[in-house]
Amino acid sequence: MKRLWFDRPADNWNEAWPIGNGRLGAMVSGGIYRETLQINQDSMYYGGPRNRVNPDAKENLDKVRSLLLEGRIPEAEELLRYAFSGTPQSQGPYQSLGTVELVYHIEETEQESKKKTSCDAAKAESYCRELDMEQGIVRESYLLGGCRIAKEYFASYPNGVIAIDIDVESEAKGIKISLEAVLARVSGGQYYCDRTGRLDACSIFMEGVQGAGGISWCVGLRAQAREGNIRVCGEHLLVKGAKRITLYLGCETSFYEKDWKRVLAEKLDRAAAMGYEAMKEAHVRDYRQLFDRVSLVLETETDEIYNENVAFPPVDQVFRARDFQDSFVPLYFQYGRYLMISGSRPGSLPLNLQGIWNDSFEPPWGCRYTININTEMNYWPAETCSLPECHMPLFDHLLRMWENGKKVAQEMYGCRGFVAHHNTDLWGDCAPQDIWIPSTYWVMGAAWLSTHIWQHYFYTQDEAFLRKFYPVMKDAVLFFHDFLIEVDGKLMTCPSISPENTYILQSGVKGCNGVGAAMDSEILRDLMEGFLRASKVLEIRDDVTEQTREILRKLPELQIGKHGQIMEWREDYEEEEPGHRHISQLYALHPSHQITADRTPALAEAARRTLERRLQYGGGHTGWSCAWIVNFYARLGDGDKALESLERLWEKSTFFNLMDNHPMAGGFLFQIDGNMGATAAIVELLVQSDEDRVILMPALPGKWKKGRLTGVSIGKGVKMDLEWQDGKVSGCYLRAACDREIVMVYGQQRKTVHVTAGKCCEVNFFS
Repeated sequence: MKRLWFDRPADNWNEAWPIGNGRLGAMVSGGIYRETLQINQDSMYYGGPRNRVNPDAKENLDKVRSLLLEGRIPEAEELLRYAFSGTPQSQGPYQSLGTVELVYHIEETEQESKKKTSCDAAKAESYCRELDMEQGIVRESYLLGGCRIAKEYFASYPNGVIAIDIDVESEAKGIKISLEAVLARVSGGQYYCDRTGRLDACSIFMEGVQGAGGISWCVGLRAQAREGNIRVCGEHLLVKGAKRITLYLGCETSFYEKDWKRVLAEKLDRAAAMGYEAMKEAHVRDYRQLFDRVSLVLETETDEIYNENVAFPPVDQVFRARDFQDSFVPLYFQYGRYLMISGSRPGSLPLNLQGIWNDSFEPPWGCRYTININTEMNYWPAETCSLPECHMPLFDHLLRMWENGKKVAQEMYGCRGFVAHHNTDLWGDCAPQDIWIPSTYWVMGAAWLSTHIWQHYFYTQDEAFLRKFYPVMKDAVLFFHDFLIEVDGKLMTCPSISPENTYILQSGVKGCNGVGAAMDSEILRDLMEGFLRASKVLEIRDDVTEQTREILRKLPELQIGKHGQIMEWREDYEEEEPGHRHISQLYALHPSHQITADRTPALAEAARRTLERRLQYGGGHTGWSCAWIVNFYARLGDGDKALESLERLWEKSTFFNLMDNHPMAGGFLFQIDGNMGATAAIVELLVQSDEDRVILMPALPGKWKKGRLTGVSIGKGVKMDLEWQDGKVSGCYLRAACDREIVMVYGQQRKTVHVTAGKCCEVNFFS
């Protein structure tokens, strides 16, 4: 069952259902007599491209390093604040596109006279607002005044528009519906648009400019009606006396199109000419060819309420009862895949902190791309969940960042290559963001993002892709050829941050910046090893590859501290927040494979101790952090601990509409990273892949007695179906487009399996 539903309209934005086609998104709240559809377009960032590089950075780099090496941390951080912060300090925020305000009137015709049914006289019955993840459609239906109102909402990727269909189903032929629609972009009484009005006889528009040097944009809304009249009056779209109304919503911006308003009109024309049913058919076909690739079924003794043949309660009731049966897992898993398909498609921008679903003009953290984990986490499920196309917007954005990052590397640090800090935006800005000592001066953003290049190749074996993005990866490596300094015989980053955390010196002085934080060398090891593998595939050998091998040999090794934990910094400092949300030193455990339970048992035990300390002091209190912990325990082979964290994620960090929440002053905010991290973690519990092997059921929770996972990608272009019963593998089947050799591990068994192109290979662990 892939259906989630409420028995009422949304009380707030966090109960609405999201729809999207990559560029265009909406939150569907529903409503009997009126409703507000909150809408987004992925390029709606405020402001234009700017060079924010602080001109004083380069000449102060050596001074900052000297201060850090001498332990004069406050002086170093003061100089960083002045000389290395961006000018201006902040990038522009991602903003809501606005709303579509809809008002409905149900009318009954009696011979020649007409009368409106009072909104107070008729009460809606049998209400349902559901998300059908199998088709990528939101539906709303209810009985009102003797008729059934049925609505459907979806965002079409093939047509590039949102479609809304309102149908009146009644035995009484005289029941009809009228509609008032208006586009708005208002917050706090302030209007954030320049013009509204008539686009054509059946359409209205709203347009504006996103600040000085920013993009221009235009939104259009068109109506079709059966047995009704359509007209535009002022900025309102009016439909009178219809049996069925279809609305098409589009938005184009100058970021994508030179003549954005003409392109918008053409898209609305094509949508109207195609008609609702044909567009819906094309949408479902396009959506399902992605969604249907992977399925997950769990069967336990306690999952009758979620059995595919039994109705289950409205989702808010499930959450209020905290009655998370194990078969809730497939729903939540597929919800993450639904968000990925809806929010990140070829030709769109990548998922930011909220994907493409943000209702604010001044969102926390600017709703940008936070690349010290959040953006990377958004794409953890892309490859394993067989959605490699959805990964492509991240790589397209890397190209935007690449050119900017080369300038930042040279102008700030006097280095070759490509660098980015902990945030980027629509324009691929790579200069430091904000003035916040725990995060601003981190130089690993481009490095971490560039590890995804090899990851995508590992899963898809797309050599043309690897060849295209190899120069990006090479420049990410090249920056560190120049940036690293030698300390005690090791090559280290300086300045260095363990994202957003604070240490305490023996003197009691607190600091964030230092030399050689553990995460830096862990990321560099993955980046450089991936670069060398890519060089081998492409048969490239030059001075850069040889020097990279030398650098790898001189990177610091992981150390175990006085608490038995993985050391987060070069020295075994105390932490200001032992329960900090970031657990950056465990990057080596996940998403990397540098720490494994069997190959590095001492480090794995130290990683476990690190997790225990974080949780002991209240760690995992944000959704994305909790999701990362699920992945950590999966890598440690502890399925029951992983499931505990997954259930805590649902109980503490999930809205009723299944969106991840993040605590902040005054309440909670949706962040998509928790959804994506948890979706990836569910796969990690059942199968884990690295360069050398595939491990089956490394961390199966004890409750998951029987199940089936189909269509997941395990690397090297191979897909797998996995079945288990009584906690043991009962079936394993591999498929590949090219001949492959895969090493499979299950418990103490290890097999080398030859997969023949185009054939299903059954792997038997009991023969």
